[in-house]
Amino acid sequence: MSRREMSTSPNPESGRAAKRPRVEHLTSESFKNGVFLAPMVRSGALPTRLMALKHGATLVWGPEVVDKAILHAERAVDPLTGVVSYNGKSRAIFTTHQVEKPYLIYQIGSASPELAVQAAKTVVQDVSGIDLNCGCPKPFSTHAGMGAALLSKPDLLCDILTALRRELPPEVTVSAKIRLLPTQAETKKLVERIVRTGVSALTVHCRTRNMRPREAALIERLREIVDFVQGLGVDIAVIENGDCQGWEDAKRIKKLTGASSVMVATAAESNPTCFSSTPLMDLETTLIPSYLRMSKYLDNYWALTKFCVSQFKAPRTERSKSEAHEYKTKIIAAKGYDDLTELVGGGSGEADFAEVVSAIQSRRPRRLIVEDSPTELEAPELDTSASSADYSSEEDLPLSTPPDRPNPEPPTLCAPLGPSTISRMPLPALITGSDAITPSPTPKAVTP
Repeated sequence: MSRREMSTSPNPESGRAAKRPRVEHLTSESFKNGVFLAPMVRSGALPTRLMALKHGATLVWGPEVVDKAILHAERAVDPLTGVVSYNGKSRAIFTTHQVEKPYLIYQIGSASPELAVQAAKTVVQDVSGIDLNCGCPKPFSTHAGMGAALLSKPDLLCDILTALRRELPPEVTVSAKIRLLPTQAETKKLVERIVRTGVSALTVHCRTRNMRPREAALIERLREIVDFVQGLGVDIAVIENGDCQGWEDAKRIKKLTGASSVMVATAAESNPTCFSSTPLMDLETTLIPSYLRMSKYLDNYWALTKFCVSQFKAPRTERSKSEAHEYKTKIIAAKGYDDLTELVGGGSGEADFAEVVSAIQSRRPRRLIVEDSPTELEAPELDTSASSADYSSEEDLPLSTPPDRPNPEPPTLCAPLGPSTISRMPLPALITGSDAITPSPTPKAVTP
């Protein structure tokens, strides 16, 4: 589980109480004018969230955790680092640290109001907000009626949100993350029901359930939804998610959509420093060594750390492509942290962690403020300062971001629960015994 002995007391005490910074609770205003780290399974690990906060992320979402999984976990606190772990049978299901609590949103995967409330209460002492995943299209989430499956069950979706808001302390925010439905009318109908449940924020991933990351997000559809929410007279934040490249690009997205804030996923997976106005380059020297040392100090699960590092990429000026590839290959081949001493240098990682903590605790509020929105889409300006870097970019970016993603097929009557063309329509699950969209046996009714 962990190399260090941990305390399993829910509220560990020592002879002398540790000093803690004053924590102000999140409100609906906390979700406005910011740039957030999206919930990402595996990629949203504790070290990545801490690096994102250090480099300017306003709030961070933890990876989705299924309700039943956290209910069977044991909470433990590392007396050396302060890392809080919710441990399963073989390893930690979720880890966090007190320094990120003021900015941390915990995302639940659930298809039951009762289980969602129980799961939220299990972790509520360590987080500032609870978010319901209503958009993940992956089978591990949808097969039990969770994630994007909730989009076709609005009554259940809203029952879960209503229960969370009713049962949780008022200082803990409740929010939801959805995907677009095939039509604007359907999407607005669902949005209206969600915002009436008492949530503080609603994130809209600007893709339908059938769409995949390689397809450009339909960000042009969000402004009508934002205006619709404002017209309802409900003071909640509407957060855009989809194809944002970082802090600077978030200004374009916000201006274009009118969204309260912007959430970053893929770009942050590649470079957690993208929340800075000047993201780090040459990650093999500027980020990865300190990330690995800190991960070792925090006792982050090695396979998880290795996966996160394998996703990192940014413009290079110091190393060639082949040198960077060789560097990554050595990390991937390593069996554990001790195999990387020569590559990342000595040290326990304590100094790296202390630097991150200091940066987070001393950071000043930063608001994403842009001028009023334009009447038509604008392409982002290129950063010519990095033109000499070993990094490909297009001279003329199209209206969608990033530029290497094709425009998707327009929504059809088959979306979001079926394929984009009638010819690809699968046989009914009652005949085949499986669902082609979520390739697993058709689930039975979910019971608490």
